[in-house]
Amino acid sequence: MNFPLVYRWRKYLPELHGRRCRMIARGAMNSALVEFDDGTLHVVSRNALRKHR
Repeated sequence: MNFPLVYRWRKYLPELHGRRCRMIARGAMNSALVEFDDGTLHVVSRNALRKHR
């Protein structure tokens, strides 16, 4: 699978910092449902996501 994004916030959910993910759905109030590389799903702010280099 392709995981083009990285979760970058340390303050909220610090255990997810730096992990690769992909966006499943976009929601209201700038939220997104993301799937991480281990298969877990979280609803996070889209401000916390950046493209992986």
